[in-house]
Amino acid sequence: MLRLYNTQTRKKEEFQTLEEGKVRMYVCGPTVYDNAHVGHAMSALVFDIVRRYLQYSGYDVNFVMNFTDVDDKIIDRASTKGVDPFELAEGYIKEYKDHLDDLNILPATVNPRATEPKTMKQILAMIEGLIEKGYAYTVNGDAYFRVHKDDDYGKLSGRKLEDMQAGARIAVGDIKENPSDFAIWKNAKEGEPAWETPWGNGRPGWHIECSAMCLHELGESIDIHGGGNDLIFPHHENEIAQSESFTEKPFVRYWMHNGMMQLDGEAMSKSTGNLVTIEDFLADHESDVMRMLVLNGNYRGPLAYTDESITSAENGLKRLKSGFRPATAKAAGTDTETLTAKTTATRDAFTQTMDDDINTAGALGHIFELVRSINSARDAGANAEQLRDAQETLRELTGVLGLELSDKEGSGGADKFIGLLIDVRTEVRAQKLWALSDQIRDKLNELGVNIEDGKEGTSWRWE
Repeated sequence: MLRLYNTQTRKKEEFQTLEEGKVRMYVCGPTVYDNAHVGHAMSALVFDIVRRYLQYSGYDVNFVMNFTDVDDKIIDRASTKGVDPFELAEGYIKEYKDHLDDLNILPATVNPRATEPKTMKQILAMIEGLIEKGYAYTVNGDAYFRVHKDDDYGKLSGRKLEDMQAGARIAVGDIKENPSDFAIWKNAKEGEPAWETPWGNGRPGWHIECSAMCLHELGESIDIHGGGNDLIFPHHENEIAQSESFTEKPFVRYWMHNGMMQLDGEAMSKSTGNLVTIEDFLADHESDVMRMLVLNGNYRGPLAYTDESITSAENGLKRLKSGFRPATAKAAGTDTETLTAKTTATRDAFTQTMDDDINTAGALGHIFELVRSINSARDAGANAEQLRDAQETLRELTGVLGLELSDKEGSGGADKFIGLLIDVRTEVRAQKLWALSDQIRDKLNELGVNIEDGKEGTSWRWE
């Protein structure tokens, strides 16, 4: 039975969907005003892995990820660049979608945008409904949500309204009834994008956009809402407040939040410039390295972006790929009963571990044990038929995690080059040039390639 950690209850809970066999899942996408960084990639990868495992477990997943394409940051950046804010947003949306494809992230069922007519219609309906119910008010063309009207405001973040209001003051010229009230509609300044409403031309606030898109695409109640833990407050807290006040129904069953990618001990951020862009990362590394970096950690915790963590991810990929090397033996030369048992055990252990709140690091540990067994059986003389089931299981389980492992079955350039070096070394050994033979072996060893000389020739594997 799958158990997920629910941010709202602060504990792992058995996963039970609103509709049997189906999952309604919403994940907050980026505000598109700049190049995406690897912190965005981490969040996208986390929820891609969650989605893939849900599908592997037999669920039909309706996966929605939005784009915030009208926002103060977009307007400010467009003004600085002297371009149209809609054109700016469109360019970054296309770039982000290309990056998702590069990272082997499954396309969303739908990518709604804040500025789409269907979204704007839903936003206005929500605001009008909240005003009618007394949860919101308008002033000077703006609209605000009355936080004190929501009795359980703060239930996601654990913050108490009285503590949030302590010491707060309404500044001179502040038009809000209460300092904690948040904007759900903003009166447009001259030259800004605007939509017509009964209370004035303007644009929606950030929080109401996500609530409206979620409601329109998935309904009044959903199974999973995901995003970075930096969104817990105020964004997701405010989503709950306005959604449940409008529908009078529970909004989300399971809140899932990923930790932050850290560079030099600080969370990656566009605003501080402490970041590595996805484009820069992919220029130097294959996409599986980024996914492996995420898989090696706990999705709820911080993830350190360091040379050491990247090297560890690269070495892990080499070990996984080694499990796909073809057998050299033609006839069965060993008993593979142990490998058969390990293959069955790995499937069971993988599922049990992933069922424990998507424990990818633990699941990888079981997969690595299978790789070790495959390599041992191959080295002992197992033929292709004897390795087939184990290698197919390895392919299946790594695929559930979204790993492409492009060098499978020795098709990669690195494997071919190493094979060539092994052939050269074999010829060198035949000529009894032992020093040169040892030099080739040692250099390959430094690259993570283990060389073993036996009666039937030389074998190798990634360490």
